[in-house]
Amino acid sequence: MKDFALPDLGEGLTESEIVEWHVAVGDRVALNQPLADVETAKAIVQLPSPFEGVIGALYAEPGATVRVGAPIVGFESAAEPVADRAPADRTPSRSVERNPVLVGYGAPVDTGARPQRKRRVDHPVFVPARGAALSTPPVRKLAHDLGVDLSELHGSGEGGAVTREDVVAAGSGTASGDRRIPVRGVRKATAAAMVSSAFTAPHVTEFLTVDVTRSTELVSRLRDAGQRASLLAVVAKALCLAVRRNPTLNSRWEETEIVEFDAVHLGIAVATPRGLLVPVIRDAHTLALAELTDAIAALAATARAGETTPAALTGGTISISNVGVFGVDAGTPILNPGEAAILATGAVRRLPWEFEGGIALRDVMTLSLSFDHRLVDGEQAARFLTDIGRVLVDPATVLALV
Repeated sequence: MKDFALPDLGEGLTESEIVEWHVAVGDRVALNQPLADVETAKAIVQLPSPFEGVIGALYAEPGATVRVGAPIVGFESAAEPVADRAPADRTPSRSVERNPVLVGYGAPVDTGARPQRKRRVDHPVFVPARGAALSTPPVRKLAHDLGVDLSELHGSGEGGAVTREDVVAAGSGTASGDRRIPVRGVRKATAAAMVSSAFTAPHVTEFLTVDVTRSTELVSRLRDAGQRASLLAVVAKALCLAVRRNPTLNSRWEETEIVEFDAVHLGIAVATPRGLLVPVIRDAHTLALAELTDAIAALAATARAGETTPAALTGGTISISNVGVFGVDAGTPILNPGEAAILATGAVRRLPWEFEGGIALRDVMTLSLSFDHRLVDGEQAARFLTDIGRVLVDPATVLALV
């Protein structure tokens, strides 16, 4: 038996959770064939096979958390299929396969000692159930957390796929009393990051309510003309322009020095079934409005499908959280660790507003800017926020900000 150990899936992560196996004991697999969906603290990824062979053992059940470097799959020799061996042959000493390092993964953590294998119950190997319902990894993860058996559900999604709503409905109908949901994966990592941020960086939040009617009208005109546009993309464009005039908002505190970034790597907070993710749009300051619109839509869809890679969640320099999509007017967002500011955009309300010397019904939105007071003074934050507001009130003012 040759064991394959869980590799470092990137960014120095030390453990991962097995979401779902795609193979069973006795299966013959090809090189790079998906073995399992694995959830790290940042994303759900597929773990490919490092070589060809026959699956001899699976050492962790779905839902189990496995340390990097611990064996997760035992491979029988391709020349000796499992069916040809006696059960006693499964107990020889095994070598843990640590090479080759899979493409896109870092080297496993070497602790100097053989990792402790997860204790198995009364059967020697775990054989996952067959015939799983069609669903995405986040939906399967939610079903596991709620104790819902996907094989018993009739999916309402395209092609009979089981959706998040199907799982939630089933969970609500079968649950009795309190539910205890393990804190792990994205939820665990997000909680740790938010606590660290809240108690490390001195947070201050400023608010600005603005008339965004001309911006909403601009988005409507562009869409009517067949062009791609969204109000969130307009906000993102305004933020990128404001950063050029207020660079301290796009910086990082590193104890002995402050790093002001030249590029804007814009994080967009996305609510997913697994928790809050903040994938990053690289070099957002170089993108036109249509490109920003596409980038925001693409990263949101990828995040909700559970396909965001760990690399896509790192390197942000400033972020936006669209709380308005949930009908919320304002909030006090917590900074992503290592960033100087985060902007929350509230819901657009049709309200009576002062306009051209009178009162008129206008589209109104509240902006909430949280910032690290070690890096940013209140005056600097106010200038940054009003620069964004000026663009939203009258998009033509971008000419004055370039």
